[in-house]
Amino acid sequence: MRKRTFQLTESQSNALQAAYLHCQNADTKTRFQAVRLYGTGYTTAQITDICGCSRSSLMEWVRAYRENGLPTLVDHRLGGNRAQLKPEQIEAIQNQMHRYQPVQLLGKDACLGEGLFWTTTDIATWLKRDYDIAFKSLTSYRSLLAKCGFSFQRPAKQYKSHSDIKVMEFEELLEKNC
Repeated sequence: MRKRTFQLTESQSNALQAAYLHCQNADTKTRFQAVRLYGTGYTTAQITDICGCSRSSLMEWVRAYRENGLPTLVDHRLGGNRAQLKPEQIEAIQNQMHRYQPVQLLGKDACLGEGLFWTTTDIATWLKRDYDIAFKSLTSYRSLLAKCGFSFQRPAKQYKSHSDIKVMEFEELLEKNC
């Protein structure tokens, strides 16, 4: 087992403690605390238990602190809703999706399948054309479907040996028996 080479001086430990006490961001506070505990000799298991972080995150924070000091531990994520669509646009989209089928808005050639039901591909085509917006992930389109009151469903699998004639005969037989 390797001996830990990272040790904080008393002034470094005090600086991390002061930053921890004055910080309002919970994620940044966790980083300050974790690095301070690691530098004062706590085991990684104890630190991950106390701070609720993973070992890899802890090691990344310690590395960043070693290389560039206290400012690198500050959480630089922007946070908040960085959505491309405004609430008014989502409401307009929702109204149109409930009022029209994809074939009515996009045309028969641009729709996937018959254009009777909204698919992520249809929404992507429509948003690109009318709103000049393209999401990077299909999850964003699924989330938009959910916001608009639609559920995402995968099409049923159809077997290669499926015969429409046999299905019709079976359905007729069921009707006769009922």
